[in-house]
Amino acid sequence: MMSRRRWRTLLLCPFLCTVSAGTAGAQVFSTPSSTNRFGTIPVLDAIQTTQIDSNVFLINSQNGGAKTPLQAPSGSISKLDLKSPTKARREYEKGYQFLMKRDLEAAITHLTKSIEVYPSFVAAHNALGTAYLNQGHSQQAREQFAKAVALDDHLPNSYLNLGCAQLALQLYADAEASLKKASSIAPLDLQLLTALTYAEFSNRDYPAVIATALKVHNSKHDGAAMVHYFAAGAFEAQEHLAEAQHEMETLLTEEPKSTSSVQFRQILDQIKAEQVERAQPRQHPAATSPATFSGPTAEEISRRAQQALQNKKEEVEIAEAEAASDPTCFECRRAVPMEFAARSNPEPVPDQPRANVAGPMLRVAVDEVAVFFAATDHGRSVTNLTASEVKIRDNSQLPESILAFRNESELPLRLGLIIDISNSVTDRFRFEQEAASKFLKTVLIGKGDLGFVVGVNNSVLVEQDFTADQTLTDRAVGQLVPGGGTALWDAVAFASDKLDQRPETQPVARMLVVISDGQDNSSKSTLKQAIGRAQQGEVAVYTVSTRDRTHEEPNGHEGSGGLIGDHALKTLSELTGGSAFMPGSVHALNGSLADLQQVIRGRYFVSYKPSSFQLDGRYRAIDIKAEKDGRKLTVYARKGYYASRPQSNPTNP
Repeated sequence: MMSRRRWRTLLLCPFLCTVSAGTAGAQVFSTPSSTNRFGTIPVLDAIQTTQIDSNVFLINSQNGGAKTPLQAPSGSISKLDLKSPTKARREYEKGYQFLMKRDLEAAITHLTKSIEVYPSFVAAHNALGTAYLNQGHSQQAREQFAKAVALDDHLPNSYLNLGCAQLALQLYADAEASLKKASSIAPLDLQLLTALTYAEFSNRDYPAVIATALKVHNSKHDGAAMVHYFAAGAFEAQEHLAEAQHEMETLLTEEPKSTSSVQFRQILDQIKAEQVERAQPRQHPAATSPATFSGPTAEEISRRAQQALQNKKEEVEIAEAEAASDPTCFECRRAVPMEFAARSNPEPVPDQPRANVAGPMLRVAVDEVAVFFAATDHGRSVTNLTASEVKIRDNSQLPESILAFRNESELPLRLGLIIDISNSVTDRFRFEQEAASKFLKTVLIGKGDLGFVVGVNNSVLVEQDFTADQTLTDRAVGQLVPGGGTALWDAVAFASDKLDQRPETQPVARMLVVISDGQDNSSKSTLKQAIGRAQQGEVAVYTVSTRDRTHEEPNGHEGSGGLIGDHALKTLSELTGGSAFMPGSVHALNGSLADLQQVIRGRYFVSYKPSSFQLDGRYRAIDIKAEKDGRKLTVYARKGYYASRPQSNPTNP
């Protein structure tokens, strides 16, 4: 019978609540005793490469030049802290400086005074908790972090801090919950996701470890390779050794120069030897053994896991290759899960040339094309069109037949609102907030309508998940505070996936509204990739520029970045079937959003059978024109599609 592994204690946590990166004397956490031997080695280099600096007051070097020590690494800041009185802020700043110098007693003295003056000082509670945690006073640290969360529940770093304290107290289930909450607010933050895998592993929530590790692996994850270490431990704990082997091999591939590579290879060799030992009873039936085995063999599991890993690798390669010449990429961004969450691959498309035209991918059911479009008359929505008043040309030919036509106002709306909260919009942010709140109140009015709110600076922050409650969306918009850089394309890609992946029991209209100046300086995704993700999910993206031309110099130098941003927003909208609004000043923002509301409510769904149609992978242009009472209408529609067989999605029209 095979011997069970004894990976009992994780001696060093790679996520340290410290006041600066690389600081010695950090808090050390340990996991409960288990039958899993992962964690018996000091992962010293992992601390350097995947360390989470969870002091929410350190200025992130990527945050676009934040000018306040209140700024969090995620770029978020509490609105309550902006109201702190001068005396409280002075005490906080003194405490902050002592914290940076690791004079913890002095830091605690001044931070305590700051809170006495202003009890709602979120930054001071977090800083005080950090000082306590570095002293080893974990319970006091937890109390301060819990107060920070209670005061303002939309800051991911406060939840991260709380999770660190809970780990130190060995409250593993609580830590997992806190870090899940942090990750739900900042879903693209790889450091948070890596910390979450540690908490899940500590809590023996092994399926969750594997799922989170897969999420990290399916995105660009430099510096987060340690998720594979925890995933390997999770697989080993469930006695899936082939998968554990692949995770360790992936870890060594991604971190070949790791100072712990010798220990990692030792674990890998032990896993391989274990698999050989397990397989021997099958190779020598005469040898008696009390162990019995069922299900696929180790070799079969290994082969399938290798294939899944290869699929993931090819997916990334396809995405990179197609993005170079074409923003459209329907299948390339589909994640390929691990062995036990495998998804069937779509049917291969014949190897035919594609037209070198940027256009959206539509889901095509054999010989039926479904498309949404909007129609307005001098800015006012037209909601009473008939099929006879609409002319469609597909590949320059009239359709063979119109199969369905209806006003989209009959469909429930799924609306994502992205609000730029970077430093570049600070001077006009109050107008953005007021306009966005008013817009949501006018557009989310239909039965079954749902919306969510995302704030974007150098992080993507889910301020409010899907809801029909306008009180919640209004609160989400109102609690936003500007600061940091701009990861706009990451936000568009994330929100498009969120709309696409939400299970639906009926056809819905998926739309994304982006309020921004269009200037991105922090994204890992490119504009082309963001467009491809929106096209993949059949998400129409509407953009509203916050660029204020009234403050630009006549020679245009000040506005050159704004011109690029406007161009990017127009490209994003045009290639996803939406439209771009350029009000020109913050005071005209309300008017543009009112026009947008008219466009959204003037949308139609039409499906038709195209003439001379073949699923050959070629690009087919769509041209839609509409007239009402002899007047030509303005039509907003996608420009075309590739005639490729998609993955099935029965919830879409």
